[in-house]
Amino acid sequence: MTPALRERFERLALRLAELDEVLADPKVVADLPRWRALGREQADASAVVGRWQRYQQRERDLAAAREMQAAETDREMAEMAREEIAAAETEMATLEAELQAALIPKDPDDARNAFLEIRAGTGGDESALFAGDLARMYLRFCERQGWRAEVLSESAAELGGYKELVLRIEGDHVYERLRFESGGHRVQRVPATESQGRIHTSACTVAVLPEPDPAEEITLNPAELRIDTFRASGAGGQHVNKTDSAIRITHLPTGLVAECQDDRSQHRNKAKAMAVLQARLRDRERSERAEKEAAARRSLIGSGDRSDRIRTYNFPQGRLTDHRINLTLYKLGQIMDGDLGDVVGALRAARGAEQLARLEAGAAAPA
Repeated sequence: MTPALRERFERLALRLAELDEVLADPKVVADLPRWRALGREQADASAVVGRWQRYQQRERDLAAAREMQAAETDREMAEMAREEIAAAETEMATLEAELQAALIPKDPDDARNAFLEIRAGTGGDESALFAGDLARMYLRFCERQGWRAEVLSESAAELGGYKELVLRIEGDHVYERLRFESGGHRVQRVPATESQGRIHTSACTVAVLPEPDPAEEITLNPAELRIDTFRASGAGGQHVNKTDSAIRITHLPTGLVAECQDDRSQHRNKAKAMAVLQARLRDRERSERAEKEAAARRSLIGSGDRSDRIRTYNFPQGRLTDHRINLTLYKLGQIMDGDLGDVVGALRAARGAEQLARLEAGAAAPA
């Protein structure tokens, strides 16, 4: 373990001692919101410090076992020392991985539900068909995770697939697992409409937005909203198709638009469309803030051009390539059937390693 990380854990141990003392203060106990916030910080710090203390204990055990092994002449005792060395090294490796993971800052949005938007880009009808394939892939993945997905709005293409589709996905840590899907998705395959067997390239864009916490919603001025009602165009039964229950909300200052047509109730559709608009405005603000701070953050919605891509789906080769982490998997059939676990896991691991590297660099930098 690096000296920089050791210093961080020592500082956290001091902070825990400070929190123990502060939480015993009657004035703090009387301030319930502050007491709860400090209590959560104490619980988190206590878990990490407990592991750190165990790591230090096993480190001492390892040093003692190595000394015993070097000095011991009895074969049986030397074997016991070797076993203790192996056990200590194994446990220390596990504890170090857990400690490093505990240092990675948690995004408060990770635990939220999410809106997933798919839009056809370059490639005409084939792009719309691929948008439909991506929708099926994500819906199958949701089923595997035990998540609930609902269609908020859809614009179907003439030959199948979608020009645009917006899903709301509800479940455990949805945004954390799907956040890396945002960007341009490129497909290489022979379209069903291709008579000469030529491989075509087309693209779709995907955006994943965390569902805002109602307590953190942006305050919208009603005068800045245009709310239109219209007749739902997708499937939904005779009642939906004959009633102007679908809602489209336009935020006039930014031009952002959100709509919902999945429910028979105009009121519920309006509430869902407003939630999508809130998510898009919140994401817009976050992106602008990140750009001002010169943070290296990829835009959620790409241009839809063939060259704007995070991932390529090559059907003739049965290959998926994620260009951000140079990951290539030859199991495209399973992935398109919702088996995204390997892809999601690799992207999460890469993000964790990058965050940890930044932490270590920051800790090692001179004050």
